Amino acid sequence: MALKQLFKIEVTDTFGGEANYSWVKRYEFHAISPLGAMQMLAREQGAGWTKDYDTGDVARYNLKGACICAFVKCAE
Repeated sequence: MALKQLFKIEVTDTFGGEANYSWVKRYEFHAISPLGAMQMLAREQGAGWTKDYDTGDVARYNLKGACICAFVKCAE
């Protein structure tokens, strides 16, 4: 069984498809994977997130129908 890790998520607005950071909300979740952390965020804040990319260090998700993105990083 995999151990849970602490994931930090930054949710911010976008402009022209790029993160704008005119506002930002930060969250922390204990999960097994970045996807698990995003599922916890979706349960808390609403669904509609789709993965844009994952570099291994950070994963980006976009909120469907909105100019909002989220970055997920492992804090440990």
